[in-house]
Amino acid sequence: MDGIETPSKLFPEFKKALPDVTGKVFVITGTHKPHQPEKSDSFISYYQFTMDGIETPSKLFPEFKKALPDVTGKVFVITGTTSGTGFVAAQTAAEKGGEVVCLNRKSQRVIDSTAKLREAVPNGKFVNIECDLQDFASVRKAADEVKSKYKKIYCLSMNAGIGMDPDQATKDGCDTQMQTNHLSHFLLTKELYPLLEAEAQSTGDARVVTHSSGARNMTKKGLEKKYFEKNGGNLGGDGASMFFGGGKILRYAQTKLANSVMVHAMHEKLSAKGSKVRAISAHPGASATNFGDEIELPWFEMFFFRYVLSRFFQSAEDGTMGLLRGMMDPEAESGVLYGPANSGLNGPAVPNPPKNYETDPEAMKMLWETSEETTGIKFTI
Repeated sequence: MDGIETPSKLFPEFKKALPDVTGKVFVITGTHKPHQPEKSDSFISYYQFTMDGIETPSKLFPEFKKALPDVTGKVFVITGTTSGTGFVAAQTAAEKGGEVVCLNRKSQRVIDSTAKLREAVPNGKFVNIECDLQDFASVRKAADEVKSKYKKIYCLSMNAGIGMDPDQATKDGCDTQMQTNHLSHFLLTKELYPLLEAEAQSTGDARVVTHSSGARNMTKKGLEKKYFEKNGGNLGGDGASMFFGGGKILRYAQTKLANSVMVHAMHEKLSAKGSKVRAISAHPGASATNFGDEIELPWFEMFFFRYVLSRFFQSAEDGTMGLLRGMMDPEAESGVLYGPANSGLNGPAVPNPPKNYETDPEAMKMLWETSEETTGIKFTI
């Protein structure tokens, strides 16, 4: 009813005639403010999506976890561990004997999630290091702290990500989604690569794992250079429709395609060097995490996703299987993306054959060189 005015005609006089009820107790249900759309754009109202109340029990994860190897003595550096797939990955690595370094922004969620991890794995080793992926200086500081504590690491798991954020710039001038999901992870990989190489030379194995998604297939033209430059706030506006596109969707899709293309580029460079570091990517399918709780969708899409598509969602644990295959499975192959088949919503984590735009040599070259320029580094393998 936005924009439709209906002034009260009878209520003012009616209220005057009501008696005084001082001292009387009234129990009333339904007193909350009616839900309002987050915003209105033309004739489309946008509502905030949430997974609250949707139950998705784990179907495959219990047996999958049993088959994962012991990783005692190995160090796992994981971004975004306060909830969802990152939390599951951190807990599982610790349960299997690994030492887990959790990189997150400073918040109460870090304190709360760490307490839950330590409760779930009483003998687990968890180290918290502050890292704000929307601040290159913070990423460098976090990397320096990791390097001060460890001489080698077994796995860098780049799980953290945001989606459908407004068209805004970070303090570094980049799009908030791109800096969080790709650019800062590219910088972090460069800074920690020597520690991964040290592990690979010592034990014959180390891994870099990125968390992509099915949204990598939603770009219209493959990777576009403008999204990786310092153009934050000028990249398509805030339209958000999973069916019809919009700036928020396109920027997110670019970040997720970048995650996959980066792995293929890194795999080629590592193979050319003869390195035993593996570059692997994953996608979680449609996982029931709080990742989408801040996403605003047109009302009809919100209804479709919550009440129709959610029937096919899988649990956060099941959604972490691709990530964990990359992190821990001895048979996981470099240059491969693991997740539900054909970028599906649910199912076992299996290899997903890449599309041409994921392995395009020009795209890989552009991504690497532009990421270097924007982050101010030279990343040589």
